[in-house]
Amino acid sequence: MRVCLIASGSKGNAVYLESRESRILIDAGLSARELTRRLALIGVEGADLDAILVSHEHGDHVRGVGPLSRRHGLPVHICPQTCRASPALGILPHLQEFDAGEIFSCRDLRVESFPLTHDAVQPVGYVIESRAGKVGIATDLGIATRLVRERLRGCRVLILEANHDETLLRDGPYPWHLKQRIRGNHGHLSNSACAELLGELLWEGLEAVFLAHLSETNNRAELALSAAQRVLDGQTICHPQLIVGRQDAPSLCVALT
Repeated sequence: MRVCLIASGSKGNAVYLESRESRILIDAGLSARELTRRLALIGVEGADLDAILVSHEHGDHVRGVGPLSRRHGLPVHICPQTCRASPALGILPHLQEFDAGEIFSCRDLRVESFPLTHDAVQPVGYVIESRAGKVGIATDLGIATRLVRERLRGCRVLILEANHDETLLRDGPYPWHLKQRIRGNHGHLSNSACAELLGELLWEGLEAVFLAHLSETNNRAELALSAAQRVLDGQTICHPQLIVGRQDAPSLCVALT
């Protein structure tokens, strides 16, 4: 299995996951042209994709979904509420709807969806399992509920939101109502909240943790890394690789065997 953040941040998000039989995107929040260019940087052609999974309807997660789906005949797995809230998707010729919490298959992948708390109609995270193990994806959530923590246990790779540093957000340029939204239960996880969640998910099989959806205004990579590293330094259970997602380029790819 191979995992990479094709883009991560407030201007566009996409996760690439490859198994023996499948090549999928989780979200496609850049233009189809830019996503195709970035996939080529990691040796993947757009025509090689097998499906797109959608987490929620915000533009930084769905911008390229419709064009990519139509161009390559890709199935789009999406909650019906999310689909109805995304008229810009256009016609999706291979629509595959599911309810939050549902488990479904995508070729050789077992996909478990679970609800998140975010200001969207039906946001979901995913645990995607292949023969190599499980990858857990939870970004765009205001709090990590008990259900979220339960679903993410036992993953070999985690993609967790580390959106903002609380001090930078408090003292930054955003208007007060936007700061409140980001900090709220339906906003985004801070570095410290991400680190706390990570601390509950450590186990001997955890190999890599992607820190995702960093705010360009309210965070810095070194702050997100420092918060996560403090959790890792205080334990001897595992020593996963920490990777910070980038807005401008694909991240390092992680390969699981």
